[in-house]
Amino acid sequence: MHEVTSKSHWHEPAGGKKAGFGDFKKQKTPYDEFMDSEGIPCFRGMGFKRAHDLPLEPWKRTGGRGTYVQLYGTETKWGCYVVEVPGAGALNPEKHMYEEVFLVVEGRGSTEVWMEGDTKRHTFEWQKGSMFSIPMNTMHRIVNASSQPALLMAGTTAPNVLNMINNVDAVFNNPFKFTDRFSSADDFYKYKDDVEPDPVRGLAMRRTNFIPDVINCDLPLDNRRSPGWRRVEPFMTNNQFYYWIGQHEMGRYSKAHAHTSAAVLICLTGKGYTYTWPEKNGVTPWQDGKGDEVRRVDYEYSGMVTAAPGGARWYHQHFAASQAPLRLTAWFGPFNPGRDPGPPGEKHTDYTGRDIPEGGTAIPYWMEDPHLRKEYEERLKAAGVENRMRAEYYDKNYKGPLPTE
Repeated sequence: MHEVTSKSHWHEPAGGKKAGFGDFKKQKTPYDEFMDSEGIPCFRGMGFKRAHDLPLEPWKRTGGRGTYVQLYGTETKWGCYVVEVPGAGALNPEKHMYEEVFLVVEGRGSTEVWMEGDTKRHTFEWQKGSMFSIPMNTMHRIVNASSQPALLMAGTTAPNVLNMINNVDAVFNNPFKFTDRFSSADDFYKYKDDVEPDPVRGLAMRRTNFIPDVINCDLPLDNRRSPGWRRVEPFMTNNQFYYWIGQHEMGRYSKAHAHTSAAVLICLTGKGYTYTWPEKNGVTPWQDGKGDEVRRVDYEYSGMVTAAPGGARWYHQHFAASQAPLRLTAWFGPFNPGRDPGPPGEKHTDYTGRDIPEGGTAIPYWMEDPHLRKEYEERLKAAGVENRMRAEYYDKNYKGPLPTE
């Protein structure tokens, strides 16, 4: 290439060489450019211990203080931010052409939701641990009922929309009304605790647009991840944004399992840590001399960790390490298991819920790296926490029942 009137001129490769640079730097997406234009920080990394410790800056568009969060592996897949609502104040009313789910980290207040042009507004109150969804392109306003600042965490499909249409005005000033996602019915934001099987994998699901308290809400028994593992999928406002709430009981930990990027876990109760490593490094990375390629994040309430930071499939394993159960919510954006590649109707396996000998990607305890069990025992002993991982869980031939609590 050479400069011609300030433009680069391209030449065909000569002498059998290949075109292009070979190596190149990843370019900013339209969503990256949008985050830059907002004038607030963006945290990028494997995760963090507590959302409370993130730096927050004045955010003109929202009227609060905030920071974007883009953990490794979530780039282009879904967006996240943390926002502080001023004491006895409110965020600016807004609407947008992307889905948005909120988790209240601290504080209490209310949210108003309405369709632009309508006089009727839905108003519901929230507290620490509440989770709710804003229907796409509806007006909404978040109000703080306390004199102290409130802290909320949001997951969005903003990157998917902005990267597709590359026009900010079309996202925030679009007149289309999603009547299939919004209703004026009085019970639209009433909590519904009925459980039904989700249509993809038959796991426990609740159709509700509001959960008053995800920290203490009932979770049905699941048993796929760890002995006594409990889990439910909320389905809100006809979203494509996928997430679940799950709990590992005190003194236990999950089997490692592998899948591709998108999943981020947020700690709701207890303290814990997560290990993650590339699937290509095998099921026993420390034993095979690859322990330096394993990454770890420790966290407590409001902390976050990315499950698969490197694009391809990564193993990840979560450990409850305190006197309280380790309750987590996992956010995937629109990348739920029903979106795996393949034509409609093709048979798929719930591979993260099955052990490797059964054709899945979950590493049974008897196959895992010995380093994990040894370290966990030492960690619990130092913390004075009862180890509830019974010896038979590590027995390849054990076929007995799993505990329900």
